Amino acid sequence: MTSITPFLWFDDNAQEAIELYSHVFPDGRILERQAGPDGKLFTATIEVAGQRISVLNGGPGHPFSDAASLFVSCADQAEVDRYWDALTADGGAPGPCGWLTDRFGLSWQIIPDALGRYLGDPDPEKAQRVMAAMLQMSKIDVAGLDAAYRG
Repeated sequence: MTSITPFLWFDDNAQEAIELYSHVFPDGRILERQAGPDGKLFTATIEVAGQRISVLNGGPGHPFSDAASLFVSCADQAEVDRYWDALTADGGAPGPCGWLTDRFGLSWQIIPDALGRYLGDPDPEKAQRVMAAMLQMSKIDVAGLDAAYRG
């Protein structure tokens, strides 16, 4: 069966990244590791939230950009807070509208399920109020979305 696996190129800190990602997500695990000739990690495959991700210590020259991100659907504010705090820790940076960059430069979107539900509401005024509220946020605040939805 054909599958698609994101493949992430790190300068030389893939080991730190796989340790962080496999610990941030409750079901995260490292599936395999392969060392290079120098004995350091060369490639690895992890699984987080049911998604396999392969990593490479490829050396400098190919930094991450916001053009690609990993999207995390969160059931509630507690999940948003947990992932946001863990991924912005130790050098990560918050961005607008639920986006952040972790300490390795990888972009993530930490989005509560409520956002999609509200933006998809058949009442365009409610959806527009929620969109306007979200555009003012960095980390998404579910209570703020709820208030905007109610008007």
